[in-house]
Amino acid sequence: MRLKTKLSISLIFLFLVIVLFGVLGVVYINILSDQSQQILKNNYESLVYSNNMLTALENIKIRKDAVQEFSDNLAKQQKNITEIGEKESTDELTRNFHELLADPEDSSNYPEIRQSIYQIEQLNEMAILRKNSVATKTAETAKLVLTIIFTILTLIAFSFIYNLPAIISDPIRTLSEGIAAIANKNYAKRIYLRQKDEFGDLAHSFNIMAGKLDEYENSNLAKIKFEKSRIETIINQMRDGIIGLDEKRHILFLNAVSEKLLGLKESDIIGKYAPDVALKNDLMRTLLQDKNSKEELKIFADNKESYFNRDVLTVQNNDQVIGQVIVLRNITLFHELNEAKTNFIATVSHELKTPISSIKMSAQLLTDERIGSLNTEQKELTYSIYDDAERLLKITSELLNMAQVETGNIQLKIQPTTPEDILKLSLHAVQFQAQQKGIELLPNIQPSLPLINVDQEKTAWVLINFITNAIKFSPEKSQIDIGIYQKEGDICFEVQDYGRGIDQKYQGRIFDKYFKVPGSHESLGGTGLGLAISKEFIESQGGTIWVKSKIGQGSSFGFSFRQTA
Repeated sequence: MRLKTKLSISLIFLFLVIVLFGVLGVVYINILSDQSQQILKNNYESLVYSNNMLTALENIKIRKDAVQEFSDNLAKQQKNITEIGEKESTDELTRNFHELLADPEDSSNYPEIRQSIYQIEQLNEMAILRKNSVATKTAETAKLVLTIIFTILTLIAFSFIYNLPAIISDPIRTLSEGIAAIANKNYAKRIYLRQKDEFGDLAHSFNIMAGKLDEYENSNLAKIKFEKSRIETIINQMRDGIIGLDEKRHILFLNAVSEKLLGLKESDIIGKYAPDVALKNDLMRTLLQDKNSKEELKIFADNKESYFNRDVLTVQNNDQVIGQVIVLRNITLFHELNEAKTNFIATVSHELKTPISSIKMSAQLLTDERIGSLNTEQKELTYSIYDDAERLLKITSELLNMAQVETGNIQLKIQPTTPEDILKLSLHAVQFQAQQKGIELLPNIQPSLPLINVDQEKTAWVLINFITNAIKFSPEKSQIDIGIYQKEGDICFEVQDYGRGIDQKYQGRIFDKYFKVPGSHESLGGTGLGLAISKEFIESQGGTIWVKSKIGQGSSFGFSFRQTA
């Protein structure tokens, strides 16, 4: 039987119970009402009429209207004859009353009249008792019938109440247990319901689905295990450290490199909450604290100091984050190569500086008239040798400074210095270069500036570099403004030229090593290291460096230091 049919039968049964009780109640109430009305309307009224006639009979000689009152009640009684023998008694009463009317003063027939009235009263009283007995029996019968029916229907309804919820809830509970088992990947779970209804159909469909899932799981299990084993092998063979976390930051796996770096075994921490592990492991704490940091990590591994870059990769499935993979890339080899490169550049630059200085000095001596006169072509060649030697000497100086920066061995001689002294050193070094292009240098220094704690030589080197670059990119016979001023407690140095300017998209990289603004250095030479070295020199002294530029309006390079307390 279908579930819909069962529910329909239950509801129809409840409807019939309500209708049956209603009909029986109405029928018995109507029967009792009719019987009560018969008692009141027929017999009780006759008793009232009889009492009225007795009262009128006693008052005939006293009141004139007593005869009329007796006559009226007698007429009513004649119309209300309902019991056997009541008509004869009423007729006898009528005859005796007519005799009384013939001579009202004669009271000889009063006893006969009273006797007829008493007979009528007796007949109606007996009828009332009889009808009351019938009504009582009818009420008892109705009570018994309704009680029996109520008891039977109550038992049937209780049976429905007890069994119907189970008919619905038991299959639902069984299905829920099956669904929970499937959710836990127990694909061998089956549901057996003997019901031939919708629940039975659902159980059959569920078993088919579970069978398909079980078949699919078994068919792919070996392949999945193989792929898992292969991936684990690949991960363990990598030189990089790899740590896998789930979406709640529990540890899923570590490869062999990660085990060495952390000093932990995968089997000891698998499934543990990563922040809990980090409480007792400094490297894990560092990896979890700032996942966006690009700072190199120095870790002692393989009996030496090794360098690693950290990458945190988010694992997503349908735009939902399901975990993270932390990758520690081993960059020790690159670090060693970079250090070797830096040492090589420093060595070569240092070795080249002495012969280049000798070439420069020799070229300068050749121009001395005391040694001998040179013709025009010889002088031009000598000046060319001098300029090239100067350029090579500058390049080697920059390379030496860059090597110093890269190795982190910047030698600073910090001492109180006046901004005026730094400006004088800088202007003296670039004056000849500015004169060659007819450029006017316009220093503007705020009076009474306080001392600053800096390395005078390196700070002057930065200012010279700014002014030299400004001269390179300024048109001939133009001007360069050099400002030194105090702003919000800082002492600021700023060089403003009015050349072509720098495009906004290049300004963020202007202080990067070896970066050259496209189209600006091809004809002017340069290594692309000057500004990078300047940035390192200023920031190593606790200062700030900046650039401001607009195309067609020139550029402004500057740096600032906190004044001496």
